[in-house]
Amino acid sequence: MSRRGWLIFGALGLVWGLPYLFIKIAVADLAPPVIVFGRVFLGALVLIPVAWRSGALAAVRPKLRWIVAFALIEISGPWVLLTFAEQRVSSSLAALFISAVPLVGAVVAWTLRLDDRFDRTRILGLVLGIAGVASLVGLDVRGGSWIAVGAMVLTSIGYAIGPIIVSTRLRDVPSLGVIAVACLTNVVLYAPFAAIAWPASAPASAWGSVLVLGLVCTVGGFVLFFALIAEVGPTRTTVITYVNPAVAVLLGIAVLGEPVTAGILVGFPLVLLGSFLATRRAPAMEDEPVPA
Repeated sequence: MSRRGWLIFGALGLVWGLPYLFIKIAVADLAPPVIVFGRVFLGALVLIPVAWRSGALAAVRPKLRWIVAFALIEISGPWVLLTFAEQRVSSSLAALFISAVPLVGAVVAWTLRLDDRFDRTRILGLVLGIAGVASLVGLDVRGGSWIAVGAMVLTSIGYAIGPIIVSTRLRDVPSLGVIAVACLTNVVLYAPFAAIAWPASAPASAWGSVLVLGLVCTVGGFVLFFALIAEVGPTRTTVITYVNPAVAVLLGIAVLGEPVTAGILVGFPLVLLGSFLATRRAPAMEDEPVPA
């Protein structure tokens, strides 16, 4: 990888490790629909004009139905469910659960017969990954956090299916157009819910977190993501999936004072190793990571 590639990779690992921290800060004062609306509104505000000037918007019209499906599965459900979960669990635990997305993606791809190569290595990876998730649940989840676990499981499923829609139905559509329209779709969807839940007042830290989530994590993240694909290719870009949770855990511990738990020490390495083994592909295969 070139020096530029490493710089982009490092920036993207940080940018997509940030959402868990800023979601945790924002949910102390803002309802999940308000946070999600703020993210997609800022994303659409920046990306729609750029996509329009580049001609990417015109190219999405034939596939608008699939872009809406992608918007619902990749953003609408997962973002509000993840934000809801962080009202009840630490940002570190949320990030570690989402690190299991590659495992879910491998199972979904096999179920849909998009990838039939389930050899011993992949089966071992799934077993290790499941053991890691079980460790997280058994060691770190307490009481009312079970509803958050359900939300994170659904989030992981959405994050795993979204890239499959892109790779099978939207491969020939400009990525900028897809993300811009997906953000706009969610602006329309979440506007009434955000209006109902809009707070009479909230501290600057909450609105500042939404600003970071929208401009840095959504807009900046996708721009860096596409730049990294152009620089190193889709296959190498998937490695970012294993970096984001580590960044999120470190930020949660350093900034929020979240504890280093037994679940983190036992479950995280198992999930990462399991994800790596379960999603190993031949060089010709391509895959994509997902943002938080």
